[in-house]
Amino acid sequence: MKPTASDIQFYKTLIFFNALIPLLIMLWDFAHGQIGVNPVELSIRTFGVLTLIFLLLTLCVTPMRKLFGWGFLIKYRRMLGLFAFFYGCLHLLTYMGFDRSWSISGTVADVIKRPFIAVGMVSFLLLIPLAVTSADKMLRRIGAKRWLKLHKLIYLIAIGGVVHFYMIVKSDVFWPVVFAVALSVLFGYRIYSAYQKARG
Repeated sequence: MKPTASDIQFYKTLIFFNALIPLLIMLWDFAHGQIGVNPVELSIRTFGVLTLIFLLLTLCVTPMRKLFGWGFLIKYRRMLGLFAFFYGCLHLLTYMGFDRSWSISGTVADVIKRPFIAVGMVSFLLLIPLAVTSADKMLRRIGAKRWLKLHKLIYLIAIGGVVHFYMIVKSDVFWPVVFAVALSVLFGYRIYSAYQKARG
């Protein structure tokens, strides 16, 4: 059954409020002094993980549409991608504000000094044009072909995000590996799908 306009709006609202729940929980814990002994590190790490989660959810839309015929999911892909950008912004702002004290020179020096910061920064910068061109108006302005090519950057961004996460942790690499496996499955599906299309 094809969802109606009211159904789509309802689910968009549901996604919106659910996507904000992690942030609201963090703010609640922070207000009540329950965010741990190192709130800055916890906040930076949490926002980074949420960015990866929403990137992977965005990449899940196409396989789910094609495998299960859930074409309506395309209506929510933009929102998921924008939440990836939103949490990416919080990740960067928390790092710059609390770890670097809003020092541009200190941030640049850190990027040069620590490779995992550089990987994360490049990934975030690549995410900006995707967020800026997410609106239908921008799609019409730059053309569908250029828009599609530009938005393929999400693959590189997701890889960079996983590598960034892996490089941060020192010993417990379980969660970075989980993200890497999930991303590999999503890429594997796309490669297989492209191969089948070429054969056809």
